[in-house]
Amino acid sequence: MLTKTKKKKVIAEVQIHDTDTGSPEVQVSILSKKIDELAAHLKKNQKDNHSRRGLLAMVADRKAHMKYLEKKSPKRYSALIKKLGLKK
Repeated sequence: MLTKTKKKKVIAEVQIHDTDTGSPEVQVSILSKKIDELAAHLKKNQKDNHSRRGLLAMVADRKAHMKYLEKKSPKRYSALIKKLGLKK
């Protein structure tokens, strides 16, 4: 589970300005952290199909945000890819 302190840390790494909590970069980084934690959970609990469905929804949501960012600002998109270590 993503606690408040972890979430603040993730936001601080990619935010554009001090009060930024909703930019695509922030949303993608939060989703990526949640995906990582849920993937670790699913490695231990392989039969947890309800969580697996949630994971797939989060991956689709992250993909949509990435597609939007790539279309609007390719520079910010490539910088985010490097910062988070994601593949195209």
